[in-house]
Amino acid sequence: MRSRLALAAVAVVVIGGIAIVSLGDNPVWARDGGTAPRVVDRPLEAAPTAPELDDATIVAIFDAANTADMETGALAAERGASKEVRDFGTMLVRDHEQVRAQGRALAAKLGVTPTPPKDDASARDHAAALARLKALDGAAFDRAFLAHEVAFHAAVIAAVNSTLLPAIENAELKALVVKVAPAFEAHRLAAENMGSKLAARSGR
Repeated sequence: MRSRLALAAVAVVVIGGIAIVSLGDNPVWARDGGTAPRVVDRPLEAAPTAPELDDATIVAIFDAANTADMETGALAAERGASKEVRDFGTMLVRDHEQVRAQGRALAAKLGVTPTPPKDDASARDHAAALARLKALDGAAFDRAFLAHEVAFHAAVIAAVNSTLLPAIENAELKALVVKVAPAFEAHRLAAENMGSKLAARSGR
């Protein structure tokens, strides 16, 4: 998994070769019929070529995605300006910890050793995302965190549907990924709705 969050105003999440735009310190919103704000995609250069995938690599991608959002959620639980954001961060930690545990248990059962993609930069890029969020506080942190969560979960969902599921060979691993996919979508929607409410409150 490549989760790339630039330190510039616009950030990009790349997972499985699929690029999804995130936001900077001042989120950019589009409006449907002049009402509910939503995150908008921006034209991007070609995303990196997706790596060769086997079950061991997919298990590693799955594990890294859950670990990354556990850490981001923990940060929000600690420094979110609003109770909603802090509670959401706590929920992310709990939910992704449970999903990660299921993935690790299945990998152990199948005797699969997680193998990250070659030249994977996810750890470095996730550290950059955390550093960027740690530089913010108050409402700016809440907006950037929620925008990141929308983009992160959208990227995971896109990667699952277009890249990971078609490549999975083991039936049990595929069943687990299918089972937990709705939780990623629920998190994306929750972050999007919360971001919309915060934007409405601040008049953005």
